[in-house]
Order: sequence, then structure tokens, then C-alpha cells
Amino acid sequence: MRLRLNGSVAEAPDGATLEVLIGRLGLPAGRIAVERNGDVVPRGQYAFVVLAEGDVLEVVTLVGGG
Repeated sequence: MRLRLNGSVAEAPDGATLEVLIGRLGLPAGRIAVERNGDVVPRGQYAFVVLAEGDVLEVVTLVGGG
């Protein structure tokens, strides 16, 4: 299925969850924030959010420092 990820077209397997997509992208789940179709997705919900054709995702990596 096709979706938009950070402004670019991306592919995800049909029925994939947000957790699956994050894993395929090699992102550290504990160090990112995800917005799906304008709503922030709580980290504890990544395994339960099933992606749909045309979803718009913004994924931000959190960086610490000082």
C-alpha cells in the first residue's frame, strides 16, 4: 500500500501496523514521535495502529544533548 512518510511516497505491506513500518525503517521506537493524519500516535499504540492506503505520516527522531 502507498502512504506519505515525511512528505515522500512510501510503501508498506497491506495490513502493516505502525510498529512494523518503524521496524522496517530501522528506527528506534523509543526515540521517535509519530503523527498519523494530523494526530500524534501514543508510543504504546504503535503495535495496534493498522496503516491504511493514503495515510500521511510524520516521523520525528528525538535527539538529546545540551
